[in-house]
Amino acid sequence: MMLGTQIIQTTDVKKIYGMGEIQVNALDGVSISIKEGEFVAVMGPSGSGKSTLMNILGCLDRPTEGSYILNKVDVSKMDRAELAGIRNQLIGFIFQSYNLLARTSALKNVMAPLLYNRKQKHSMEEQREIARKVLEAVGLGDRIEHQPQELSGGQQQRVAIARALVNNPVLILADEPTGNLDSQSGEEIMGLLHELHKEGRTIVMVTHDPEIAAHTQRTIHLIDGRVEKIVNNDSGSGNLKTEKVGNEFI
Repeated sequence: MMLGTQIIQTTDVKKIYGMGEIQVNALDGVSISIKEGEFVAVMGPSGSGKSTLMNILGCLDRPTEGSYILNKVDVSKMDRAELAGIRNQLIGFIFQSYNLLARTSALKNVMAPLLYNRKQKHSMEEQREIARKVLEAVGLGDRIEHQPQELSGGQQQRVAIARALVNNPVLILADEPTGNLDSQSGEEIMGLLHELHKEGRTIVMVTHDPEIAAHTQRTIHLIDGRVEKIVNNDSGSGNLKTEKVGNEFI
């Protein structure tokens, strides 16, 4: 696949919690770049900073220092309202626990982001049609009126993926997307993510599982808030290669 322009560029990003003498450097100078059309994993032990990094990449939090360019826009200093707009328009989220609305149909769960999209105003009927098509695309065309409790874990995650896609985001962030699934359902979800990648989607995925990470093109390993190494997975073929250029990983 021909990679496009940079979607993500972080430069010396730091995130510091606490004040005075009691401070925790959750991120300590992280510089990474991810291009359009890449499939990248983020791994690290507990306390490595991977969740903090994902929160910043997802515009759920801001860095204490450093810059974050998302789709050519510097989002580092945006306020909460501005970040909320960026999240809705540019980012699709997939969570381990699905985060679906209970007692709400799959169709209405997928329609939810469209309700908050201020740039693209659609009628209710248009929203229903868009959501229906995305659900069909993830293999749930016959489940659009089912509520989460009527769906299997794998089906719920497919609804969550459809919801992440409905606003046609430039970036998909997946946080342990197979963590709550059995092995077969997990393989099916990874297969779906591969299909999205083949379509040109940019995907960044947090996982603790090396086998899941090996599905991606590159794995960013964090430790103590810093990038320890980046492993090129050769698109999951198993041919591993680690690259470092100066103090930055590319």
